[in-house]
Amino acid sequence: MTSDTPRRSGLRGLGHAGPSPWTDLDRPPLDAATLRRDLVLPGGLWTSLDVVEETGSTNTDLAARARAGAPQGAVLVAESQSSGRGRLERQWTAPARSGLFLSLLLRPDEVPVERYGWLPILVGVAAASTLSRVAEVEVGLKWPNDLQVEVDGAERKIGGILTELGGGAVVAGLGLNVSLRAAELPVPTAASLALAGAAVTDRTTLLRALLREFAELYGEWTAAGGDPHTSGLLRTYAQRCTTLGRPVKVLLPGDRELIGEAVAVDGSGRLVVRTPDGGRQAVGAGDVVHVRPEPRDGR
Repeated sequence: MTSDTPRRSGLRGLGHAGPSPWTDLDRPPLDAATLRRDLVLPGGLWTSLDVVEETGSTNTDLAARARAGAPQGAVLVAESQSSGRGRLERQWTAPARSGLFLSLLLRPDEVPVERYGWLPILVGVAAASTLSRVAEVEVGLKWPNDLQVEVDGAERKIGGILTELGGGAVVAGLGLNVSLRAAELPVPTAASLALAGAAVTDRTTLLRALLREFAELYGEWTAAGGDPHTSGLLRTYAQRCTTLGRPVKVLLPGDRELIGEAVAVDGSGRLVVRTPDGGRQAVGAGDVVHVRPEPRDGR
């Protein structure tokens, strides 16, 4: 069933035979028809928008379309994913209709391939800006592009981004927890917009705003040839990056660690860490842990 199918009663036994798929009235399906009407416009970035009830991975499905020659601007959204993936091949799971699980097909032909690494950061900036404005929850970006909120005084992850290159295109995937309850969180360090006290959790509203924001930022970035300085992307990202200015431990490939202070993001999107000896090291890949500062005066 797609979200264009007429909605049935949420009460078991009414309007159809058997249990209703919409017994959780807090999690209605996305309004795909409205999203297409508002976003798939002549001359706009978005060329198609499909919502499927369930799939393994929207990234995998959209990558197959890219290899078959699908044009830029295809959006694929799943109400549920059974094999969602995050960075470092981590699994991403969540109850059906509890979040936004989507992928975007992009062909930034005006941009040199070496600048494609800015695309996940661009998606992160668009998502954080949109959620802060529409949901009225301050959303930050842990390097490189984990979406974070504060719940009960602690930083918690509400979303992540994974981009993949193939078929002459970039497929950018986003997973965002919207209505997950505390008992449904996959790990204690996760959260959702609802748990962060969001003013808006309607997924159709959030997705429409997010895709509009991304299209605007993407247009500016591609017009600048992907230059993070000229497009303003680096400056905007640095303002939202919760990692900068903090003590960090970076878990590097090969079971290595880098400890120091995150002082900058360079023109290639790498995190620059100042080590205890005063040196600086740029990190292009790794898992960052925000380290609490050591207490002073014995406190």
